[in-house]
Formats: sequence, structure tokens, C-alpha cells
Amino acid sequence: MRPEPGQVLHFSEDPAIARFIPHVAPTSTRAEPLVWAVDHDRAPDYWFPRQCPRALAWTTPDTTAADRDRVLGPGGGDRVHAIEYGWLEAMRTVRLYAYRLPADRFAPIGDPVPHAHAAREPITPLGPPEPVGDLFALHDRAGIQLRVLPTLHPFWDDVITTTLGFSGIRLRNARPRT
Repeated sequence: MRPEPGQVLHFSEDPAIARFIPHVAPTSTRAEPLVWAVDHDRAPDYWFPRQCPRALAWTTPDTTAADRDRVLGPGGGDRVHAIEYGWLEAMRTVRLYAYRLPADRFAPIGDPVPHAHAAREPITPLGPPEPVGDLFALHDRAGIQLRVLPTLHPFWDDVITTTLGFSGIRLRNARPRT
């Protein structure tokens, strides 16, 4: 599930959003009310239940062969997503929806590389929300490794020291460090 040209996506477990109103997200470091969305490259970051903690890593032009092989493994593709065992059932059963939104109403957010897009005005979806479907199959079709770990912390602590690109989403919901 990726946006088409001229679109960005908003993923939600709510299938009844008629209009997106800017707000300050509880987890945001920004005080400005915004509507959030993602582009083609960052859409896979949200192929998860909303509250699911996840650690993501991918190759970049600066990624060394040693880091790639160590984290992704030989023949492991260009991207890995990791979750905890406690989230497997939610991954199997969540009903996730994608809203297609007009990209021209959004501006990229993130420096030096944008990680999201935001609008400062209310946004009406381009159509009804689309069920995302089987999240495991979606990862498989995209060639993204999906790892299930007892806890995310060792993987995350390792990934952030590499030359890979990475993102940690909802890590506050991960199992506590021991």
C-alpha cells in the first residue's frame, strides 16, 4: 500500500475519518497543529498497528557493506523492520486503513531528509479509506524483512550505531529494558 503520484497517505485504524483537522499529536515535538502523512518511501513505516513499537533500518548510499551484512544479512534485501513477540497477534488481526490525500497540500518535514509530510489546514481525503489488508503479506511483497524479537532494545541500540538509515516509532511502548 503506497501512494500514487500526487498523493501522500495517512494510515489509521479508524475507517470513518471524513476530514483531517490539524492537531498537536501527543508524541510530537512540534507545538504547531498539523495533519500528518507519508510518501512512497516512508509508507512501510506505518504498515503496523498504530501503537506497535517498531525499529526500522534500511540501506542508504552511505551504508557500508559491513553494516549491511551485519544488520540485514547476506541476501537480506535493503530494509528490515523489527517488532516484539507481544505484537504478533495485533499484526495478524488489526484492521488498518490508508487514506489517500492530495500531496500538493502538504510540505515535507524533517532535516536533512524528510521523514513525513504535514499540512497546516484541514484536509479532505481523495476518496474512502482503503483496507490495507494482511500486513505480513504486504512486507513480503515489498521485500522487507520482518523480524520478531523478544525485545527491541538490543536491535535498536545496535542499528543506531551503524551507517544504515533508521527510524524508531512508538519505542516508548516497547518492553522495558532489563
